[in-house]
Amino acid sequence: MDVLHSIILGLLQGLTEFLPISSSAHLILLPELMDWTDQGLLYDVAAHFGSLLALLIYFRKDLEKMTAGWVRSFNSGRNAEANLVWFLIIATLPICLAGLLFHDMTGLLRDPLIIAGATVLFSLLLWWADGYGGRQRSLDDFRLRDAIVIGLFQALAMVPGTSRSGITITAGLLLGLNREAASRFSFMLAIPTILLASGYELLNVSLSAIQVDWTALFTVTAVSFVSAYATIHFFLKLVERTGMLPYVIYRLFLGAILFALFS
Repeated sequence: MDVLHSIILGLLQGLTEFLPISSSAHLILLPELMDWTDQGLLYDVAAHFGSLLALLIYFRKDLEKMTAGWVRSFNSGRNAEANLVWFLIIATLPICLAGLLFHDMTGLLRDPLIIAGATVLFSLLLWWADGYGGRQRSLDDFRLRDAIVIGLFQALAMVPGTSRSGITITAGLLLGLNREAASRFSFMLAIPTILLASGYELLNVSLSAIQVDWTALFTVTAVSFVSAYATIHFFLKLVERTGMLPYVIYRLFLGAILFALFS
C-alpha cells in the first residue's frame, strides 16, 4: 500500500466513523474512484484502532470518573457514573449478539445498491428524528429504556450504509435527547463496539499468514487517530448549532452517486 492510499484510508475512517454519514459507503466508493484494490482486513483494523485511541483520549476524564464510580458502586451502591457504565454495557449487547449470529451474512449485504439504499433511507430517518424529536433531555436524564432502544438501533448498523453513529444518534433524538447528549452517548458507545469488533477481526487476521507493511500500518493508524479526534471535538462543539440537515443532504448526494455508479 502506498503512502497516499494509507493517508486517505486513515483520513476517511477518522472522519466517517463518527460523522453520521456512513463509513462503509465511503469505503466502497473510494476504490471505485481511485482504482485501488481492497486494502485488506489488517489495515481496516489499524484504521479502527486509531479511531478507538482518539475516543479513549478525548473522553479520558469521563472514562476515569465512570470507572471510579462503577468500582465504588459495588461498595456504596449505584451512582450516576456507574449507571452510565451499565447503560453502555447494555446498549452494546444487541450488536454483539447480531454480530455473532449474522457475521457470515454481512458479505451478502455489501452490494453497492444495498449500501446506497441504506445511506438514503437512514439519512431520511435521521432528518425526521432531528426535526420531530423533543431534544430536551440530557445524559443526566438517561434511563434503562434509552440504553435498550439505542442498542437495538445500533444492531441495524450491521447493514452497510446505515452508519453506526448515524443510527445511534437517530435513536437518541427519537427518545428526546438533545443533539449533544445523543452524540456523546453514541461516541462513548463506540468504545466497546469498536474494541470488540476490532478484537474479533484481529483474531481472524492473526490466524492467517499475511505480509505486513509496517509503514502503511502506522500511517493509517496515526492519520485515523488525528482525524477522528478532530471530528469528535468539532462535531460535539457545533452539533447543537448545525443540526443534522447538512449530514442528511450529504448522505442523499452520496447515495445518488452510488446509485449512478452501480445501477
